[in-house]
Amino acid sequence: MLKIAVIVGTTRPGRRGRMVAEWVAEAASRERPETRFQIVDLADHALPLLDEEHPALFRQYANEHTTSWAETIADFDGFIFVTPEYNHSVPGALKNALDFLYAEWNDKAAGIVSYGLHGGTRAAEHLRLILAELRVATVRSQVVLSLFNDFTLGDPAEPGTFTPGPHQSKTLTELLDDVILWSRALRTVREGVLA
Repeated sequence: MLKIAVIVGTTRPGRRGRMVAEWVAEAASRERPETRFQIVDLADHALPLLDEEHPALFRQYANEHTTSWAETIADFDGFIFVTPEYNHSVPGALKNALDFLYAEWNDKAAGIVSYGLHGGTRAAEHLRLILAELRVATVRSQVVLSLFNDFTLGDPAEPGTFTPGPHQSKTLTELLDDVILWSRALRTVREGVLA
């Protein structure tokens, strides 16, 4: 069975990312029960700013938090990144979590669910470049969520409620199908490399 991580890409208090990740995981589990989807919340891993002496490429992890993070990521065949857009890019916590590892990301597929004032599209574009360097193949399909149309905003300090438009479900299904297909194909690449 394929295992896909739904990664919550922000740790900020009051974030909307957890609500979005739960929507993704629930829809995925309902529509694609042959694949296991699991939420991986960066806030649960409490990674400090990158503190490994050696580059991740060498896999010489000195810290327990890095080893634990590496074991978590290595266990998955693919990823769906849920990311907001902060100042035209991804949150620092997500970039930091990506930078801790290298081989654990390699030859896997990823989809992106972004959100923000402009749908988080600039964060998604930056994330695609970062993932390419980590040898992660990103699928073309993308869910783009607008803070104005897909969330009910209340107090600026509160996340409000997540109310995705009906068209978003169709786009999410396309993204899920692409990530599953590519993850299955890339599993054979990883098995070939390891053989």
